[in-house]
Amino acid sequence: MNSSFDKIINSEKPVLVDFFATWCGPCKTLGPILKEVKDNLEDRISIIKIDVDKNQQVASQYQVRGVPTMILFQKGKQLWRQSGVVQKADIIKVVLEKSNQ
Repeated sequence: MNSSFDKIINSEKPVLVDFFATWCGPCKTLGPILKEVKDNLEDRISIIKIDVDKNQQVASQYQVRGVPTMILFQKGKQLWRQSGVVQKADIIKVVLEKSNQ
């Protein structure tokens, strides 16, 4: 998982990683919001979901202690990080500001 994850976050295109857990209520709330973000930004962003229970190594590498946690990467650099549910407009604003898209 790790090498493919590294390859994904080293993309020229910004990548929003959603660290989630299947048992997490707020994670379920965030799912549809992220779908709307993707619909809005289309090809300008990649959004991937990482199940922390199945990918504990990646979660601990990025010190994800609570879910949901979103981390925005571009060219392997962490541009932004936020835990909890964030509204669609705020996520879009952050992506556009931080990634120069």
